[in-house]
Amino acid sequence: MKLMRIGVDLAKNVFQVHGVDRREKAVWRKRLPRDRWLQAVSEAAEPGCEVGMEACAGAHHWARQLQARGFRVKLIAPQYVKPYVPRNKSDAKDAEGICEAMSRPSMRFVPIKTVEQQDIQAVHRIRTRLVDDRTAKGNQIRGLVAEYGLVAPKELSSLRQAIPCWLERADNGLSARFRHLLHDLWQDLLTLDARVMELEDEIRALAKSDPDAVRLQQLRGVGPIIATALVAAIGDAKQYANGRQLSASLGLTPAQHSSGGKERLLGISKRGNAYVRSLLVHGARAMLRTAATKDDALSRWVIQLAARSHPNVACVALANKTARMAWAMLRHGTDYQPALAAA
Repeated sequence: MKLMRIGVDLAKNVFQVHGVDRREKAVWRKRLPRDRWLQAVSEAAEPGCEVGMEACAGAHHWARQLQARGFRVKLIAPQYVKPYVPRNKSDAKDAEGICEAMSRPSMRFVPIKTVEQQDIQAVHRIRTRLVDDRTAKGNQIRGLVAEYGLVAPKELSSLRQAIPCWLERADNGLSARFRHLLHDLWQDLLTLDARVMELEDEIRALAKSDPDAVRLQQLRGVGPIIATALVAAIGDAKQYANGRQLSASLGLTPAQHSSGGKERLLGISKRGNAYVRSLLVHGARAMLRTAATKDDALSRWVIQLAARSHPNVACVALANKTARMAWAMLRHGTDYQPALAAA
């Protein structure tokens, strides 16, 4: 048998494979253990055979391993595989659905990340979780001190300044036991602050050492965090035919509900990478705040847009434009060209 295409259902310890020949006939179905499945695929299929997997945890690692063995690897988003999975779900059916989905000519595939991209992505994910933990810690402190009649300020920076004052004052009603607990919570908050700062320093170092991230920081509203997040998420951007495809994949283009020749555009779709989308919108909001002091074409464009629509609409539109410009810079290796920004 000569396999033309193999679908692989990834798991923790047991991998299910489904292979078809040139006549689209299923000729290889196997349930393989984690430590032997790569060897089994290498023995059953020739180099150049297509191997498809869902883009889930560990998929990029296995994709690189298969590419090193000469296979052509295709990663598919799980939501695109689901319509091709037969009824009565099982691992074998999932592998069959993956094998069928990857054969569709209109199927969209997920680009395989390099080790460097995954390193940057890991830094961002750890930082995001630490920021969430820090916010939760601040909210916990606010809720606890409220039981003692103390109102905590809203901003985290003000809360950091308020806690030492509460600990020093003897007439605010705090018991000795709770003062000890509050001191420990304060130390936890300071520890989280230090960890977040360490990771932000690492992100800044990455943004200085990566040529693509350095170029992306020429864009208005793009700093080290956004630049490195874009590099980790989209790489060289060759998987997108144009900038609109990139902005659509980030959920920055309008969703559509059209029927019977009547076109109806809704709000942005909010599909794809929510983290990168939120960063781009926040960067656009920061740029909009300072646009009034600038006289370039992009600043005039976004100010006019904000004047005739809601400022949030202008921020999302600017984020969309930033994503498109980022695609052009990554795809063609060019610098930011202000004259073309508002074209």
